[in-house]
Amino acid sequence: MATRLTALRIHPVKSFHAQALESASVEPWGLVGDRRWMLAQPDGEVLTQREDPRLARFQAGIGADGTLLLAHPDADAPLRVAPPDPTALAPVSIFRGGFSAPVVEDTDVVDWFRKLLDREVRLVHLDDPHRRPMPATTSLADAYPLLLTTTGSLDALNALIAQDHPEEAAAAGPVPMERFRPNLVLDEPTPWAETGWRRIRIGAVEFEVVQQCGRCAITTVDQDAGVFAGQQPLRTLRKRRRFARSAAFGMHLVPQAPYGTLRLGDALTVLESGALPQPD
Repeated sequence: MATRLTALRIHPVKSFHAQALESASVEPWGLVGDRRWMLAQPDGEVLTQREDPRLARFQAGIGADGTLLLAHPDADAPLRVAPPDPTALAPVSIFRGGFSAPVVEDTDVVDWFRKLLDREVRLVHLDDPHRRPMPATTSLADAYPLLLTTTGSLDALNALIAQDHPEEAAAAGPVPMERFRPNLVLDEPTPWAETGWRRIRIGAVEFEVVQQCGRCAITTVDQDAGVFAGQQPLRTLRKRRRFARSAAFGMHLVPQAPYGTLRLGDALTVLESGALPQPD
């Protein structure tokens, strides 16, 4: 039975709640609409769920005219934000990797976030991914354009958690896929099969499989409640699934021309297999 694409997600604002889609166009730097906005702290550094897990409660979507649509359970009303002037650039950074991007200066937007987060932030729009110098041109994702996970590996991970930490597993239940914030989820039944893929095709779109994804504290954030929810799955990944010095789950992908559109139900074809190189 063919392995198929069972979930397709974008995150219009980095570290906000995921938006589920039935189809998505692929660009060189990822899915259309994925991680093209972010919140920056007063020093320009990105704000993520690592520092403030409450970001998971913010919902974001992209209107047909490119307007960003924002919502939050505690907000008086949703917020519509037009892309800022592309010539009004400000210095920002992601993990101290600096670049310049347009920043929204509208005081209504600043006040909306201040009221909900009780902190000063600015909303940043990456209108052109080439503004950000990266080994692989990407949006505002941490490192690479897309992240892929599989249901078989998640099942195996939850089994390891139950084996190593049965009390934690019983109390918290299985770790959901949302904790890993993937763009693509495949129903591949063989655990960790994806770690041996080098080049794949999903539907009509080809991808280079670059490396395993090193995981951080965001995997411990309840994506509905917006709170840290214990040590799992990071505790078990650090012990059982490592990539170099990092806990690992999921694979980074770089799309290959001529790109195209992904749709739920698209079949996987493994074009090339082999061991992935370890980082230096």
